[in-house]
Amino acid sequence: MCHTPLVPFPTVAAYAPHGVGMLGAGIVSEVFDARGQGLPAFDFALCTDRPGRVRTDVGLPLVVDHGLDRLAGADLVIALPWADFRTPPAPAVLDALAAAHARGALVAAHCVGAFALAAAGLLDGRRATTHWRFAGLLAERHPEVTVEPDALYVDQGTVVTGAGAAAGFDLCLHLLRREYGATTANAIARDLVLPSHRDGGQAQYLATPVPEDSRDERLTEVLAWARENLHEPLPVAELARRALMSRRSFARRFAASTGTTPHAWLLGLRLSRAEELLETTELPVEEIARAVGFGSAAVLRAQFVRRRGVPPRAYRRSFSRTP
Repeated sequence: MCHTPLVPFPTVAAYAPHGVGMLGAGIVSEVFDARGQGLPAFDFALCTDRPGRVRTDVGLPLVVDHGLDRLAGADLVIALPWADFRTPPAPAVLDALAAAHARGALVAAHCVGAFALAAAGLLDGRRATTHWRFAGLLAERHPEVTVEPDALYVDQGTVVTGAGAAAGFDLCLHLLRREYGATTANAIARDLVLPSHRDGGQAQYLATPVPEDSRDERLTEVLAWARENLHEPLPVAELARRALMSRRSFARRFAASTGTTPHAWLLGLRLSRAEELLETTELPVEEIARAVGFGSAAVLRAQFVRRRGVPPRAYRRSFSRTP
């Protein structure tokens, strides 16, 4: 993750070309919908080359009221995936995307929307991801881009890309967590009945489906127990013992089911819980470190700076919801 300090994005514009993915348009429309309940009131709009009816990838039309000028004032600009992504967008679109980034907007894309950012030159010299099926094509067409085919999303500061299909939710929730904090991201995820956070380094897909049997049930129970006992050390040996598996079998089963390792999963969970406590309580950092299993403020600070780019106290100043 890039550690450049940024600011929230009250105005969001998503570019929807002809052939736009209905799923992608639905994801951003849902995530940035006005909810009230103390959550951010985003000024969200779809935009396209010329306002009017826009054909989607499933044949249903969308009525889009805004043209490319909407990109000129947005704080967050999102390039949505579209069916004809092998053909670059019109020069006016590429110019609008580049201009948005040049004036300081946060620019993002998921799935094959990344091809639009690449065509605009915004991924040159950066790491990026896209749908795993088209990662090779992106790398072939844009050798100046370092493509990470397995990542759920890649955060390069002012340019963020995400994987395919439903991973658009992960990208949007990551941006919310980064700019508005864990409490806001978790509340919106809860409203959408989604997992609150999946790390960007987690695998896009599981190569071998995991059969449902008693071991899956035991693993689910162990993960639930771990969530409730983050203050404990939680070594892999203990988790494996509770799952009635050897350490090696548990590690294999865990990776097959989650796409990550027990250590990475626990680290992400501890950091997410620490974020929530920093935002919603006045507990001392030392106490928060013990509550989430880091043991000391020094360890929490080191992990927080490494993974979030800022120390815990700076994070609290930015996102605290306490009076």
